[in-house]
Amino acid sequence: MNLNKVDLNLFVVFDAIYTEANLTRAGQIVGITQPAVSNALARLRETFNDPLFVRTAQGMVPTPMAQNIIGPVRNALQQLRVSVQESRTFNPAQANKTYRISMTDLTEAIILPPLFQRLRRLAPAVQIESFLSKRRETTKELAAGRLDFAVDAPLNTDPQVRHVKLLDDRYVCAVRHGHPLAKDKISLDEYLSLTHIQISSRRSGLGYIDLSLGKMGLQRKVTLRSQHYMMASTVLLHTDMAMTVPERFARRHGLHYMQLPVNDVPPLETHLYWHESTDQDPANRWMREQIIEIAQQVTAQEKKIESELKASS
Repeated sequence: MNLNKVDLNLFVVFDAIYTEANLTRAGQIVGITQPAVSNALARLRETFNDPLFVRTAQGMVPTPMAQNIIGPVRNALQQLRVSVQESRTFNPAQANKTYRISMTDLTEAIILPPLFQRLRRLAPAVQIESFLSKRRETTKELAAGRLDFAVDAPLNTDPQVRHVKLLDDRYVCAVRHGHPLAKDKISLDEYLSLTHIQISSRRSGLGYIDLSLGKMGLQRKVTLRSQHYMMASTVLLHTDMAMTVPERFARRHGLHYMQLPVNDVPPLETHLYWHESTDQDPANRWMREQIIEIAQQVTAQEKKIESELKASS
């Protein structure tokens, strides 16, 4: 028997006939007419090559074949009903789900620690797989369901990809404490005299600061290109190199940072992306709410610290 060609609704009718022993009452339970029930039974008989039910004075009596399969059929139908119900609701305390999120190591350091503190309390069986997907493949990966979310800078995505802004930041020039140029303000000539670390997930290409310098006919000296902020900060602490990084990163890692001597470098935005096919999914919506709320808390905490520092200075 090829189950690929079997209409699963036939098993719902089969269960109703077995329960009621009457075609008319079975139709009333399922919500179809008695002739439709008879047609469904005929198709089942052909599929199993067995009468399944025999008409008697006591009603439709199941054959041994029907008695053998009723248990597995009812179990399968129950599992299907549970799956459908769970897709309409989401109980984080009982959820056993893995979320796949594309994000950089910088975003991981901001989002994942507070997220996991929350998950251990609210959804202890939920798991996270974090990895960096190629930007040009983000839309395809979200649409295919291989990604649940992407956390990244503004992307040129398909209209079917939804997004919301999570965080704002600005780029600064960061150096180690004790660096010869670690002061309140750095000039353009001093900035260009430094050797730089460039952070990028791409193998080639210019950063925002390079594009701004290029408009001025200038170029900085990049001697190390890396895809990981964490590794680069370790190099920075042991050299006189510099990095142009988000202010949040420099502050969190105890680096000395200064305003860039170039005015037209755009601010940094971080957005949360998901596919519209999952927009109404309770599990997806719940995780979105957690990530958005964590980003709001990060922003509020940083503003509080900044306000306290200004008050104390």
